[in-house]
Amino acid sequence: MDNSLLSDLGAALVEGSLTDEALLAETGVRPTMRILPEANVVKIGGQSFIDRGRTAVFPLLDELVENLPHHKMIVGTGAGTRARHAYSVGIDLGMPTGVLSVLGTFVSMQNARMIHYLLARHGIPFIEPVQFPQLPLYLSERQAVIFFGMPPYTFWQPNPEVGRIPPHRTDTGAYLVSEVFGARSMIYVKDEDGLFTADPKKEPTATFIPSITVEEIEALDLQDVVVERSVLQLMKNAASRRSIQVINGLKEGNLTRALNGEHVGTIISA
Repeated sequence: MDNSLLSDLGAALVEGSLTDEALLAETGVRPTMRILPEANVVKIGGQSFIDRGRTAVFPLLDELVENLPHHKMIVGTGAGTRARHAYSVGIDLGMPTGVLSVLGTFVSMQNARMIHYLLARHGIPFIEPVQFPQLPLYLSERQAVIFFGMPPYTFWQPNPEVGRIPPHRTDTGAYLVSEVFGARSMIYVKDEDGLFTADPKKEPTATFIPSITVEEIEALDLQDVVVERSVLQLMKNAASRRSIQVINGLKEGNLTRALNGEHVGTIISA
C-alpha cells in the first residue's frame, strides 16, 4: 500500500506496534459513532424475573408491546436457575470456565426463545449473534428484537479471579450490545427496586440507593450488587453507554417510565 494515501494515524498503525501505549492513545481521540442511538437495550432477568413464570412475565410483555409504537427495543434474556444447576453439575464434573459458559449460553437461549414465541404474533424476531448485522432492519420493521444475553465467548470466556463461574454472563452481554451500538439506554428488569446496601431479600433493613457511581460502589465494598461486577468494570472504559438503569419489572409502568427517560429504580453511572 502506498503510505502517502494513509492518514498520519494510519501510517503510524501500519508501521508501529499495537502494544505501544502512546499509539493506542491516539486511536481514542476521534469520537465513536453511535450506530443505533434511538434503540433501548432491555435485559429481562432470568432467575429474578423469567423464572417467576406467567404472573411476572405476561404483564411485562404486555407493557413491552404497548411501547412498540414509541420505542425501539433490543430485548435480552438472562439464564436463571437452570444455568446455576448446569454450573453446579459442570463444576462437579471438573468442567473449565469456557465449557460452563457454553452451558449457560444455551439456557439463556432457551429463555430468549420462550419470550420470542410469546411475542411472535407481534412479529418480533429472535436473533442469534450471527444475525446481528440484520438487527437495524428488524428494528426498523418491527421496533423490537429478542436475543439471548450471554455473550458468545463460549470457550473463549476469560477465567474469573475467583472460582470457575463465567464472569461475563447475561448482564454483561446485554451491556456490551448497548455500548457497541451506542444505544439510548440500558435497562435491567429485575424483581427488586434497584441497588441496595445489601440483598433486600435477605436483609429487610437494607437501604435503597437511587443513584450512584461505579467509583462509589467500589468504595462501599458491597457484598452483593444488583448487576454483574464485570458490567461495572466495563463501564469505566465505555465510549457510549456511560450509565445503566435497574428497575423493578414487577411494578406496572416501571418499564414505560424508564423507556420515557424517567428516573425510576437505580441509575448507576460511570
